[in-house]
Amino acid sequence: MQTAAPATRIGATIGVVCISFSAILVRAAQVSPSTAAFFRAIYAIPFLAVLWWWGRGRDHRDAGSRWIAVAAGLILALDLTVWHHSIELVGAGLATVLANAQVIFVALAAWLVWRERPSTATFWIGPAVIAGLVLVSGLGRDDAYGSNPTLGVILGAATGMAYAAFLIVFRSATRRHDAPPAGPLLDATIGAAVGSLALGLMFGTVSFVPTWPAHGWLVLLAIVSQVVGWLLIAMALPKLPALETSVLLLIQPVATLLWGRLFFAETMSWIQATGVVMVIVGVLAISVRGATVQRGVREAGTLRPRRTT
Repeated sequence: MQTAAPATRIGATIGVVCISFSAILVRAAQVSPSTAAFFRAIYAIPFLAVLWWWGRGRDHRDAGSRWIAVAAGLILALDLTVWHHSIELVGAGLATVLANAQVIFVALAAWLVWRERPSTATFWIGPAVIAGLVLVSGLGRDDAYGSNPTLGVILGAATGMAYAAFLIVFRSATRRHDAPPAGPLLDATIGAAVGSLALGLMFGTVSFVPTWPAHGWLVLLAIVSQVVGWLLIAMALPKLPALETSVLLLIQPVATLLWGRLFFAETMSWIQATGVVMVIVGVLAISVRGATVQRGVREAGTLRPRRTT
């Protein structure tokens, strides 16, 4: 039975708590989705570059693997931009819950691309998770939280799809060669900066004018989530048993719901709350069963957290 040192669990927990503030910091910055995605990456790159430089002697990846990581970052740019739109429409907490439904899409992609049949739990519980996503929309009721919860849920589901694609491509960039986590993350973050810039210019929604306190929040987002949170998670999760990993990662949406309530008075209707419970419990069940029954699905989602987004 795989065991992990207490320091590993503590590191993973701190990392997950760090990324649980991602949506909160995005909302606090009050900038456009493309601007938040672009500067999150730009502000993180110098820190990641320094960390990679210190450990560059242990980075044995070839050029092809590095370019694949950059390509994963381009997908991450789409993921972050769509997710930030979802935050605007349905709030930080619910948007984070929606994004964590990516486990469904990872399993589906593994089935379609690698012919790895999902676990029985995925077939039985997956529809319940999807039903939960529908309930999070509030079903058009007046008491539903969000300026446009229906569109927010659609974008949240799209976020899960994009994040699943990112996870799969990013893993393919790291599975063949050993490297310190800062290396692949640096390459992916560079790709995310380029991708979010392109999206922002394409739709004319990115702003390059530094404002205060907005960019203070964006610097904090880059350091806390993109650098500290993701690196702690990347270092700790491979050393943890699958069950512990699944439970730890679900701290993120639960914590973000709490922060959203505390800092922005985000309140859900009872229908939305029911949907949240269905999504979180369903994702936990699928993660555990998928990890113990379908090894390929588990490996495709090694870097599972969202809002490692």
